[in-house]
Amino acid sequence: MWVEKYRPTKLSDIVNQSEIIGSLEAMIKDPTEMPHLMFTGSAGVGKTTTALCITKQILGDYAKDYTLELNASDERGIGMVREKVKKFSRFAGMADVPFKIIILDEADEMTSDAQTALRRIIEDTAKICRFILIANNISKIIDPIQSRCATFKFTSVGEEDVISRLEMISKKEKIKADKKGLKAIYDYSEGDLRHAINLLQAVASLGPINEENVIKSAGLTKTTDVDEVLKIALGGKIIDAREKMIELIKVYGMSESDFLKYLNAAVFKSKNEKMSEILEIIAKYDYRILVGSNSEIQLSAMLAELSKLSK
Repeated sequence: MWVEKYRPTKLSDIVNQSEIIGSLEAMIKDPTEMPHLMFTGSAGVGKTTTALCITKQILGDYAKDYTLELNASDERGIGMVREKVKKFSRFAGMADVPFKIIILDEADEMTSDAQTALRRIIEDTAKICRFILIANNISKIIDPIQSRCATFKFTSVGEEDVISRLEMISKKEKIKADKKGLKAIYDYSEGDLRHAINLLQAVASLGPINEENVIKSAGLTKTTDVDEVLKIALGGKIIDAREKMIELIKVYGMSESDFLKYLNAAVFKSKNEKMSEILEIIAKYDYRILVGSNSEIQLSAMLAELSKLSK
């Protein structure tokens, strides 16, 4: 996978996080002074890659043996903390390294009991371990853990940086790529560099990187089509709005989550006087779909509710 093939191995290669990288590079000059770290921010902006670069730069050849990487969303409970983290943090026989490093990805998915147990382990193993916690939503991390970490907020990767990275990969893979195609990939990924690289690889299987192939690969349609669905629904024409929505999802392959994401953006562009009511309706149906309700039924009900606002 290109996302792994071109993953940075040094902090200096991380894209678009210059202030954070500068602070971290200064911090790890003397690793013994490095505190526990917490990286927050949206998906695909370099949090996990930065954590892995730190382990390589501090632990060198011993990185594989003295790093524990866990995805907390897969194993959310206290059992994971007690069995894996506790066992690794107390494993004897240290080589010539300042400490072991434990990376907990998606730490915000851990239960509160697991986080409470983790807090105690962080305290007890401070001399021989450093924790790097990665979370999309820092508000779900308990305060005692937050207070024990230096927190770094990662920002979305800008258009220029994403396109520059995609151009570099395209050249190395010897594939033709035009600006419109790369721009379409950026628009779809919205600052998620990992998603952008994965999409680039998918599009490359169809031929050159152009707008037409991006649309084919990603099931993209112009977001103006979603704007039109909103306009029709708010005009009270529920059947027409539903037909347009079904076309976007069934024919063009737009996912339900992307439809809601684009619809949310369309609301802000419309500057409708009932914006707060519309956003509450979208949020309600987004939650219903998330918990497993039939998406087509829920989206149809959402359009019906939106159409009532026209009266």
